[in-house]
Amino acid sequence: MKNKKESKELVVKKEKQRSGLGKWLRQTSLTVLLILIIIAVAIGINIAVEEANLADFDFTQDKIYSLSDMSKQIAQGINQDVEIIIVNMPDVEDFAKKYNSVNDKIKVEVIEDVTSRPDLTDEYSLTADSYAIIVKSENKDKILSSSDLYTYDYTTYEQKDITEEALTTAIINVTTDEKPVIYNLAGHNKYSSDYLYYFSQDLADEAYEFKDLDLLTTGEVPEDTSVLMITTLAEDITKAERDAILDYIKDGGKIILFSDPNSTGKDMPNFQKVLDEYGVSISEGVMLEQDTNKMLYGTPSAIIVTVSPYTSVTSGANMNMNACFMTSGRIDLKDSEELEELGVESEILATTGENSFYRTDYSIESYSKTSSDEDAVNATVGALLKKKIDDDTTSELIVYSNNVFITNLQIAISQQYYSYALDFYNNEDLAINSIAYLTGRDNMITIRKDVESSTYTVTESQNRTILSIIFTIPAVIVIIGIVVWQIRRRKK
Repeated sequence: MKNKKESKELVVKKEKQRSGLGKWLRQTSLTVLLILIIIAVAIGINIAVEEANLADFDFTQDKIYSLSDMSKQIAQGINQDVEIIIVNMPDVEDFAKKYNSVNDKIKVEVIEDVTSRPDLTDEYSLTADSYAIIVKSENKDKILSSSDLYTYDYTTYEQKDITEEALTTAIINVTTDEKPVIYNLAGHNKYSSDYLYYFSQDLADEAYEFKDLDLLTTGEVPEDTSVLMITTLAEDITKAERDAILDYIKDGGKIILFSDPNSTGKDMPNFQKVLDEYGVSISEGVMLEQDTNKMLYGTPSAIIVTVSPYTSVTSGANMNMNACFMTSGRIDLKDSEELEELGVESEILATTGENSFYRTDYSIESYSKTSSDEDAVNATVGALLKKKIDDDTTSELIVYSNNVFITNLQIAISQQYYSYALDFYNNEDLAINSIAYLTGRDNMITIRKDVESSTYTVTESQNRTILSIIFTIPAVIVIIGIVVWQIRRRKK
């Protein structure tokens, strides 16, 4: 009887085991099937999205992964075929395709093996290891390297992504038939053209032509002049040069002036006659700052100036900008009645801080404000002056009481690093945008985004710690899960 009962219990036990096994198999099969379905759906969605080439969603506040409105406007205005050929730089593909989504005349091609394209290797001297972006139209081309897509800010030790700026300006370059010509007045300058090398390169990158102009040779400002640029003078211009510039103003000429203070007090009546047309003069004294938050590296003569975002020059930028003026002067304007008599309207472009002061006595070595210094709260260091010649003609002058900020003068920022003056803050943007305004290229006023990615280098011990966290914690979680599962299984 006992054997019969044990046999019956054994049969029941085996049936339960088979039933449990079957239930486990069914549950496992359903789970595996569900996982396969989810994977298949995910793959299907990815394939469909890839084929549809849908635009990415950008939820960042500044839309740093989207084309700026300026770039969209420029891309939409392209009426000829443009190719963007990406060689060994697949990370750029998604961003380049944003131009194609705006205008299908802009095509994007990605090449992983450039040796399969002898036409490119021969024309651009590319090798299998080359990294390049070639932007081509029917008659022009421009090649970008990976270094053209980034810049480094030594003041913040951050790398800035300027991919959009580089691509948009390249598209402008290859689709612009006539480039505005910027003539730099030569012959009396304090700084040699070597100090303007990087600024002239920036202008070339923005599809401008930059040329030196000797008025004593030409006798007049050339007809193809879009903007006459004047930098700090070491001596006065001649009467013949003065008269040539005055004639240019009467014809509605556009001038941009970058001038350090006249610290030597040298008399320049001919040049002042030009400035008198706009009711403006450059000071002999220098601006200094007392607020450490408004100066560069504790240097009171390197002042951080505020650029107004609400002027004709800056409103299209849609951003707040600061610039760093080094040994800057002060702009002195005639009063409103005198400006009105001259037919001049003024806009203040840039000002100093609330704790700045003005010094004319250069024998004072102290950077602290003395009794001989003047208060200069929110002093004007940048201005736009529009002079009405007649109902159909207006001449414009943009003047900055500093020249250093557009130069490639090396400024030490530590014992190991230096930066060019042009690279500090928004110095480059301010200068280039001013040129863009004077040439009527409002669609090129600041397409740059403040896109920064900090670089972080870890030590070997830090790297081991990070790796242990990455791999150890998940493993511990899995082990704990297995133990808990085994305990619960035995309790049943």
